[in-house]
Amino acid sequence: MDIIDTIKEQISSNPVLLYMKGSPNAPQCGFSSRAAQVLMACGEKFAYVDILQNPEIRANLPKYANWPTFPQLWVGGELVGGSDILAEMFEKGELQPLIKDAVSKANA
Repeated sequence: MDIIDTIKEQISSNPVLLYMKGSPNAPQCGFSSRAAQVLMACGEKFAYVDILQNPEIRANLPKYANWPTFPQLWVGGELVGGSDILAEMFEKGELQPLIKDAVSKANA
């Protein structure tokens, strides 16, 4: 399977997906750590892909997403952004309903 197809499949099959360095319990960079903490605070389950374990995804996702950095949060098939955007949306109360909505649609 082509790596872009793999990425598309991951994004379409997970309502909330975080591409990050490391895992939510053992993040490998401060930005990934913050993004995972913000997501965990939303209280819904989310999937993640450790790009350090997946160098092909690390190399190709920025081109596919047209977003150069990690982490990247995808919700309902759409790129939301990186850790700064997530933290800002969380503080404004915008992230929580977005995530709840995507999870409830996926479970419907």
